[in-house]
Amino acid sequence: MGIPLRQIMTVGSYVVRQHLKGNKRYPLVLMMEPLFRCNLACAGCGKIDYPDAILNKRLSVEDALASVDECGAPIVVMAGGEPLIHKDLPKIVRGIVERRKYAIVCTNALLLEKKIHEYEPSPYFTWSIHLDGDREMHDKSVCKQGVYDKAVAALQLAKARGFRVTINCTFFNDADPERVARFFDTVTALGVDGITMSPGYAYERAPDQKHFLNRLATKELFRGVLRNAKPGSKRWAFNQSSMFIDFLAGNQTYKCTPWGNPTRTVFGWQRPCYLLGEGYAATFKELMDETDWDKYGVGHYEKCADCMVHSGFEASAVRDTVARPWAAAKVALFGVRTEGPMAPEIPLDRQRPAEYVFSRNVAQKLSEMNAEARAEQTADAA
Repeated sequence: MGIPLRQIMTVGSYVVRQHLKGNKRYPLVLMMEPLFRCNLACAGCGKIDYPDAILNKRLSVEDALASVDECGAPIVVMAGGEPLIHKDLPKIVRGIVERRKYAIVCTNALLLEKKIHEYEPSPYFTWSIHLDGDREMHDKSVCKQGVYDKAVAALQLAKARGFRVTINCTFFNDADPERVARFFDTVTALGVDGITMSPGYAYERAPDQKHFLNRLATKELFRGVLRNAKPGSKRWAFNQSSMFIDFLAGNQTYKCTPWGNPTRTVFGWQRPCYLLGEGYAATFKELMDETDWDKYGVGHYEKCADCMVHSGFEASAVRDTVARPWAAAKVALFGVRTEGPMAPEIPLDRQRPAEYVFSRNVAQKLSEMNAEARAEQTADAA
């Protein structure tokens, strides 16, 4: 089992409480980006495509923890950028753990050996190390040689020091299912506590736009990976719900629930989700109440057409698990079906065309930052 029983029980009881309260939209995982700066420039990521003034901006400890309290989600994932660059990240993690919420730091692990002494093992804390496959696959993905070896060394160090360690893997259309399966065997032998896998999402600012997966290719890839599990080998521990894995293999039809993984960045609360930045709200309440959620998602918006990423669909799978526990139990007992017909797709004939607003949003945020700086200078002068 990739997800600890304590965490399963916490999340399960939280979801049940939301249902009993009649809440139709509620957060499951807070995605926090305390900075956009990174020490890698991956071809499939558009997160560092900002001017230096924005890349140098950090979410303060006070704002980060206030966001945790405001949102109320039981799990907080800190990503970026590279979160270990943030000098106050240990204080943010401690604050989350003290609140008895699950803190997960997603890192490329290049700074982990240097920074690990600033953190303490806890049932509420997990390192999630970015590994997109074996040495050749991963180093190609992150556009730098030697990163795989450093990440694996950091993984082994963290395990030796008593931390819970998972890996997060993003795969593109050049991934070979058998090779991915052997990679899962390798990391399982290394003792990772869980595997999070996801198809690459087509960030509009990513340098490489040729290798993103469409939905059919995603399903065929993950069916192929699961089909290549060696009989009798140690079972892979996925850090995801069984129903989400079943969805990746094309056996479930889910609509995304972007509010399930709300995103807090240095700009504010990102609309509509972790993957699409098409506006920002000043508060979590404003994000939830004033976002036109029906404008987004597969079948509604062209940019969402190929998305099957966990940040959009894991919450949908968890809700389905609570609503249909027998279906989840069947998948857990008998495994994910990798042959036969796939579940029906959501029609795309009524989706609205893509809007490209990134540059406008960045210009607006720069203008706001400059105005704030001028106001502070005026106040200091007075």
